[in-house]
Amino acid sequence: MPTTVTSKGQVTIPKPIRDRLGIKPGTKVAFSLDKDGRAFIQAEDGGRPLTSRFERLRGTATTPLSTDEIMALTRGEAA
Repeated sequence: MPTTVTSKGQVTIPKPIRDRLGIKPGTKVAFSLDKDGRAFIQAEDGGRPLTSRFERLRGTATTPLSTDEIMALTRGEAA
């Protein structure tokens, strides 16, 4: 994802990268360089990448219905 450096030395971090790193307005980021010249960016809160939006929702939906009852509803079968 190429981006252009402005005359002020600023760049826009692409949204997929911001989302993956959990970077929101006001988040502090740290930059580091590897021996071979590669640059890394990390959110100051430890830089722990967020899981996907689907992974974050895993296990949050609850219902008293059993799997068989849910499947019957999905198929349009009378309960």
